[in-house]
Amino acid sequence: MSENGKPARTPVDFWFDPLCPWAWMTSRWMLEVEKVRDVEVRWHVMSLAVLNEPKLDELPEKYREGMKQAWGPVRVVIAAQHKHGEEVLGALYTALGTRFHNRGEGATREAMAGALEEVGLPAELIDYADSDVYDAELRASHKEGIDKVGQDVGTPVIAVPNSDGEQIAFFGPVVTPAPKGEEAAKLWDGTLMVASIPGFYEIKRTRTQGPVFD
Repeated sequence: MSENGKPARTPVDFWFDPLCPWAWMTSRWMLEVEKVRDVEVRWHVMSLAVLNEPKLDELPEKYREGMKQAWGPVRVVIAAQHKHGEEVLGALYTALGTRFHNRGEGATREAMAGALEEVGLPAELIDYADSDVYDAELRASHKEGIDKVGQDVGTPVIAVPNSDGEQIAFFGPVVTPAPKGEEAAKLWDGTLMVASIPGFYEIKRTRTQGPVFD
């Protein structure tokens, strides 16, 4: 039970890298799920740059350059978390993602600065984009999420308690546009159903459409 006597909402842990447009789509769907199912999202940072470190030399040059730029946003987010608390993560992610993806500004220093200002966080947090001060904390948060699903996935990672209280975790779902209302609920229910089956690993089809930001 919660402090006000109402049943506690089921915690859903969500690991994201703000650079990823597909994780952004999934996160917007997850906010819709909060409206139609008794769940509460808890945000955590993971990093595409960290994820791709072991295979960086195998990646195309353009993608390698992208991974260099991927450090800035997650470093700003992890610094905000450790200096101002986990409660700032949801709003900051929304502000960053809206600028990066919906507005097409990309993961620029200006976009990050605008996001910090929007959510009332100190402007000097932008300086952590080029700092490794919180890299150990970033790697720890990333490891916590990725250890639940394995290395051969990406962002997002979602973990939720099953009927016996143990967490089940999965990558995705990858979906566009983000379902709303009852469609969001149907996808949530179905995702939990298949993810809860021991030995179930993957269901997939070729993407024929890019992210639709609405």
